[in-house]
Amino acid sequence: MNKVAYIFPGQGSQYAGMSKSFFDAFASARRTFEEANDALGFDVKKLSFDGPKEELDRTEITQPAILAASIAALRSLGERTDFVPAFFAGHSLGEYTALVAAGSLDFKDAVRLVHLRGKFMQEGVHEGAGRMCAVLGLGIDAVLEVCARASDERRAAVAANINSPEQIVISGHVVAVDRAAVLAREKGAKRVIILPVSVPSHSPLMAEAAARLRRELDKVRFAAFSAPVITNVEAAPERDSSRTADLLTRQLTSPVRWVDITRRMKAESVGLVVEIGPGKVLTGLVKRIEKEMNTANLNEAADMDNVLSLLR
Repeated sequence: MNKVAYIFPGQGSQYAGMSKSFFDAFASARRTFEEANDALGFDVKKLSFDGPKEELDRTEITQPAILAASIAALRSLGERTDFVPAFFAGHSLGEYTALVAAGSLDFKDAVRLVHLRGKFMQEGVHEGAGRMCAVLGLGIDAVLEVCARASDERRAAVAANINSPEQIVISGHVVAVDRAAVLAREKGAKRVIILPVSVPSHSPLMAEAAARLRRELDKVRFAAFSAPVITNVEAAPERDSSRTADLLTRQLTSPVRWVDITRRMKAESVGLVVEIGPGKVLTGLVKRIEKEMNTANLNEAADMDNVLSLLR
């Protein structure tokens, strides 16, 4: 259990001021935000540092902002060490960051792609058509049963984010998700929380967005990996860059298998997981899934010395 994995957060981890400490302290972080602004044609740095929150929380802004913040932190770490982890992984959007970290996807291509990804996701569903809810205290088998009972031929509810053994997010059509929420409570869920999001991610409603995204992915070159990326769709280490466009397309309509990803890291003898980027959501989930795994965060520049000591 002596291998290291770098993991990268997804949507929901954003906050105004993210990665500003790296920007202030490291030239590579400053270059990262300059590159992102050039690729996007708007000032993602200002939005990331100053908000306003309503703008930063827009899906098409959130996604490139989190990716840029995470790569700024990663590149800052790279100024202090040339350490290469055994694996990379990311939660949903974070998989794009993982691909940049692995050297397979150019950073400017990545921020452009995830900006479009967010735009396609928002435009792919009529307002009020989709919903997501978090179910706490039910296992995956029970949630899958609830989703099957709540769905019909026209409206689906599916397990979208399998975040921990007892924290699973359901996504899909409003009527089906609402029905699933009632059934989950009846089945004994500790809490069912309707999430304040307008995009039903990782559900069949993302099919149109996935088709549009695939056309953009086909324009991008994916290079060889410096280390494998454990993908959301298969929860297995991927080394073949020719499969990346297909896996990223499927990701939009498939569940994020974070429990399986974490367990695969353990099976691959990963003993230390370092979450790089805004927030500490993923390390919290890792600890719920595999309590004995060591975790660390590179959320602020002040975290740098601790991470470096662990990598040594």
